Amino acid sequence: MGKPDTRRVDREISKVQKKLEAVRRGEWWPLTGKERRDMFRAMAGGARSIHQGRSTNGAETRMDSIGSSVENRLNAELTALYGERQRIVTEYAQAKAKKTPSGWW
Repeated sequence: MGKPDTRRVDREISKVQKKLEAVRRGEWWPLTGKERRDMFRAMAGGARSIHQGRSTNGAETRMDSIGSSVENRLNAELTALYGERQRIVTEYAQAKAKKTPSGWW
């Protein structure tokens, strides 16, 4: 037996980590369609407030809360993937322990 096959999970983990870093930098490509619509709606509300000469605090707060919810979603996804990776490694270790003989010879 070689090493446990975690390549698929490792690839997914790296994808989610890249998405998380992009969200922290303020990029929008990792957002889902609903999250993008909510961001555009908040931006439009802020633009309307500016046009009417009012403060944009509400729109900025909405955009910040959407960004933090996206971070929470990606962190939860990352945690689930790490758990899946650990399960694969544990199953491999258990199978290997069963396979090895317990006697001297």
